[in-house]
Amino acid sequence: MPSVFVQGRPTASYPPFAPEAGRGTVRRVTEVGEGVLHRPCRDVTEFGPDLAALIDDMFRTMYVAEGAGLAANQVGVDLRLFVYDCPDDDGVRHVGHVVNPVLEPLDPAARRLLDEGEGCLSVPGAVMSVPRPDRAVVRGLDKDGAPLLVEGTGYFARCLAHETDHVNGQVYLDRLSGRERKAALRQSADRREAVFARRSANAAAFTA
Repeated sequence: MPSVFVQGRPTASYPPFAPEAGRGTVRRVTEVGEGVLHRPCRDVTEFGPDLAALIDDMFRTMYVAEGAGLAANQVGVDLRLFVYDCPDDDGVRHVGHVVNPVLEPLDPAARRLLDEGEGCLSVPGAVMSVPRPDRAVVRGLDKDGAPLLVEGTGYFARCLAHETDHVNGQVYLDRLSGRERKAALRQSADRREAVFARRSANAAAFTA
C-alpha cells in the first residue's frame, strides 16, 4: 500500500507540507456563529489563478491552525471548496483539494458508524464524539476543472464528511444534542485563548 495519496492517486514521495502552502498567506479562520459557516456555499464556476491562490492560502492556514482539513467558508469565502492533509486509520496520508464536492450516499447495509472524537478549527479547542460512517466517497473537480474522485476510510472518511458538511452550511455542532453542543461551546470558551496563542506561534515559525 502506498504511504501517500495526492488528489486520490498514489504518490511515491511527498514533502512534509503541501507545496501550495509555501505560496500561500495565512487567513483568519471564521468561528461558529458567523453567517458564512451556516449557509450552503456557492458552486465554483471560475477556474484560474484566483482559485489557485485561494487554495494556496487555505493550505497554509490549515497547517498553521494544525488542522486536517479546511473549507473555504472557514476563511470567509462562500465557495464549495476544501483542502485536506489527513491520515487514515492505517497511517496512509491523503493530501489534496476538492472543488464542488459531493458526498456519495452509501449502501445502508454496508455502512458502519464510528462514534469517535471530532474537532473543528472554527470551534477552537472543542472535541466531541460524533458518529460518522467508516467510509466516504467524494466526487468533485480539481482546481483546473478536471473530474476528481477521492475515497477514504476511518479518520480520513470522517475528514471528507466533515469538510463536505462545511460547504453545505453545516458545522459538526449541528450533529450534536443541545446538551452536547453547550458542552462543546464551553470547551471552546475555556481553551480558545491557548489555541490562538499556539496558532500565532505557528504562523511566526511556519516554513513550507
